[in-house]
Amino acid sequence: MNIDRRDGVTVFHNRRFARRNVGSSAAPSAQVVTRRPLRPQPLRSNHLQTPITPAAAPAATLLDDARFVAECAEGVLNSLSNAVIALDETGHVKTINAAGLAMLGATPAAIIGSSAKAIFTGANAWILDRIAIVEETREHSVTRGVEMKFRSTPVTVNATIFPLVASDGAESLGTMIMLDDISAERRMKATMAHYLAPEVVDRLLAAEDDRLASEDTVATVLFSDVRGFTQLTEELGGQEAVKLLNEYFTLMVECISAEGGMLDKFIGDAMMAGFGVTQKHGDDEDRAVRAGIAMLRTLDRWNAERVAAGRKPINIGIGIATDTVVSGSVGAATRMDYTLIGDGVNLASRLESACKHYKSRFLISEQTFLKLKGRYTIREIDEVIVQGKSRPVKVYEVLDHHTPASFPNLDKALACFAEGRAQYAAGQWEKAARAFWDALAYNPNDTLATLYIDRCKQLKARPPRNWTGVWTLESK
Repeated sequence: MNIDRRDGVTVFHNRRFARRNVGSSAAPSAQVVTRRPLRPQPLRSNHLQTPITPAAAPAATLLDDARFVAECAEGVLNSLSNAVIALDETGHVKTINAAGLAMLGATPAAIIGSSAKAIFTGANAWILDRIAIVEETREHSVTRGVEMKFRSTPVTVNATIFPLVASDGAESLGTMIMLDDISAERRMKATMAHYLAPEVVDRLLAAEDDRLASEDTVATVLFSDVRGFTQLTEELGGQEAVKLLNEYFTLMVECISAEGGMLDKFIGDAMMAGFGVTQKHGDDEDRAVRAGIAMLRTLDRWNAERVAAGRKPINIGIGIATDTVVSGSVGAATRMDYTLIGDGVNLASRLESACKHYKSRFLISEQTFLKLKGRYTIREIDEVIVQGKSRPVKVYEVLDHHTPASFPNLDKALACFAEGRAQYAAGQWEKAARAFWDALAYNPNDTLATLYIDRCKQLKARPPRNWTGVWTLESK
């Protein structure tokens, strides 16, 4: 091993690589290790307690020390899982570790002494520009998650390029390239994303702990559920029912993801999603409502295809609520689940179930309605006390998914319905019933007007004491 010392940088010529390069035209291999100049310190013999100075030390001892340092440096480099490639000031490879050779799929003889331009070609040529910038600025460069190809094999890497500078900072000695292969991590992340929301996967991989800490946040929660799925399963059979669900969920999740929502979980044929949980957008309530509208429109198109193919259509209910929720890990020490809990979750679930009572497809809470920034076709349909709650909440129905065929004379029908609601809240049962009949005349499909006509009959027959206009839902 030959040793050169240049401005505080020690260059070790590696005889091991040199022996491998016998008969080749490549330059002798060298390993560059930048370090501070050694301070003169007393050296102690293994056998003598009397300190000796460098001047008095035998030449063989100093040579052995240098060999030891060189072997240690080489061992450290070859033990790294990152590919490490050192270039001299002319851009030629001076050393490469074992991981680098494995990534490039090459031998030391083919790499040592080659120029960076000859190694990084085609789709990998971008790294030459990064090297030039580092040489000019003498500041390291980091490029994350970039795909490179070596022998037609794609590899996803984090690429870091360091300048190699003399100890006095005046002379550039070259550059060092470190390539961290994150292909396995990328594949694992993609696999985990099939079971967890991508936002949760990112937080989990970045977390110092093996579980996510719970967080309180105001978010908008969406619940949806397939109507009559138990009967549908009996008709189709288990395998066909699963196939149907997978196709249905694929369509619905695309609508949620398009609005930046986070799918929390599937619950049988139901699903729960959150908006503004891991990332705030400033209009998460609108995003949730737009996602619900897209879900129903997409479902209608899909049902048309199913009917045309001789299959039964399916229907769903959607409930949305905005409130404080807690997001985090819940479960046992050996099995955790990331989920959302809190009043917002409970209310969204109750509203989704209330769709059955109101013969509706899409209900939202008052807090969601008040925070909406966009313009939608929405009507207030009731003030109720849902099961598990003691205070009444106003419930609104979103109608934007309707077409003129499914909800004719929309404006006139809604005006009559609003008049009926006002008379109903005032305890004027006959006037309310007439207004609801008018709404039904404009739109015979409005089953909600029919529900209120029946209510007015019941209330007129048995007028309640201290009427406040609040209705209590007995079921979930």
